[in-house]
Amino acid sequence: MIKVLASVIILFYAVTVAGCEKENETRASQTPGTAAVQQDNTSKAPDFTLSSVNGEDVSLSDYKGKVVIVDFWATWCPPCRKGIPDLISLQNEYKDKVAVIGISLDRENTKASVPSFTDKMGINYPVVYFNDKVITDFGGVNAIPTTFIIDQDGNIVKKIVGLYPKSEYENKIKELINKS
Repeated sequence: MIKVLASVIILFYAVTVAGCEKENETRASQTPGTAAVQQDNTSKAPDFTLSSVNGEDVSLSDYKGKVVIVDFWATWCPPCRKGIPDLISLQNEYKDKVAVIGISLDRENTKASVPSFTDKMGINYPVVYFNDKVITDFGGVNAIPTTFIIDQDGNIVKKIVGLYPKSEYENKIKELINKS
């Protein structure tokens, strides 16, 4: 009984703290409870135009000149839900210099719940629906949340798989703002 309970606790911890697997894909190897941060070699972020939960088109190129945080997430992912308040706060605090864009990976069985979820969470940034092209263009998304930080010139400067502390986002935002 104790072994079963310990296994359940470990599984719950791994899913709620480290990240969720994207459906039918394997998760990137990382230590549970930490984000796997990959520093990119300043590659250009792929532009996209996707439909938002409000029915409007949102393009990455609309935010040129701002630091952009592109967050791939889903309503069914506990770590994604846990990180949303930090993204809301960052959008509020840095709205003149930073834009957050959420890309929902919800599929047919959960996609209909995204608008009410965004309302309930008080999400103050655009949330768009994914397509396969945007996932491919960003190099694939094997676990969520997966977040990209893009500088004012449209370059990917950081890729994060898993939860990432708000203070670390702020450090990178300040570095990029002060650099320009």
